[in-house]
Amino acid sequence: MIPPGRPHRQPARHTRRARRAAAAFYEANAAQYTVAGIQSTAVRSAASPDSTAIESLLSVDGVAYAYRGIEALRDVSLEVAAGEAVGVVGPNGAGKTTLAKVIAGILAPSRGSVALAGRPVSGRRPHEVPALGIGIVLEGRHVFAGQTIRTNLEMGAFWRKLRRGPLAEELAKVFALFPDLERSLGKRAGDLSGGQQQMLAVGRALMGAPRLLILDEPSMGLSPKLAARVYEAFTSLRDSGLAILLIEQNATLAFEFCERAYVLQYGRVALQGKVAELREADLVRRIYLGKEAVAAA
Repeated sequence: MIPPGRPHRQPARHTRRARRAAAAFYEANAAQYTVAGIQSTAVRSAASPDSTAIESLLSVDGVAYAYRGIEALRDVSLEVAAGEAVGVVGPNGAGKTTLAKVIAGILAPSRGSVALAGRPVSGRRPHEVPALGIGIVLEGRHVFAGQTIRTNLEMGAFWRKLRRGPLAEELAKVFALFPDLERSLGKRAGDLSGGQQQMLAVGRALMGAPRLLILDEPSMGLSPKLAARVYEAFTSLRDSGLAILLIEQNATLAFEFCERAYVLQYGRVALQGKVAELREADLVRRIYLGKEAVAAA
């Protein structure tokens, strides 16, 4: 959920020149993105259908999105099975947050489709999407700063219209995961630390009883100690059977948490596969695991 009045402005980094250069670079170097056991999107599309395809909870099929005519996403496809934790990694400007917003129905794709358990998400209004079973924690947390912790959490369950007893039960689940929130229940969200605001944003999403939780850059702005605490909670959620789509610039964190991942570059999927295989990919080792600095597009 995003507080009203926050427009989705085009990031300054999405320039025509950068996008064209990025696209040319990708096309020129696409061949080297094919490694043992992993295929680039271009190669995979030309291959025969994958007979081992998972039964999807979330299905993103050929999605594209453009900011004022500049494509931020280009034919992105991915899947998340029920109970699965899947990562999306990539540098700044790769289109990760745009992808999260398209999946959550905040942005409408210019082509392609998004479905959850076979039900279309694309074309629905953002406030209708939580009822389908999608919860999202956007980059920057977006808490209602002037409202209390309790009010923020209750807003996450607005569509469920819970009575007092069931509402208290849902709050108790969040407090079991994040005890800090219960201890500061009457505090305004704007007075919380960055780590506490992240906990609150996750708790608010969980109040909607999602089948899929989208986490967009959850470690951003957190100290390593706080990031570790937040990821402990994510691990509990994953182990409980909740499907999670983790969008992270920090590939090390994402690879430790997920079994499968997608590498997003220049608005398209460059690599996908099991984390154990992706770790061995030259592109991933050089760029995403600290062997080579990444220049933002």
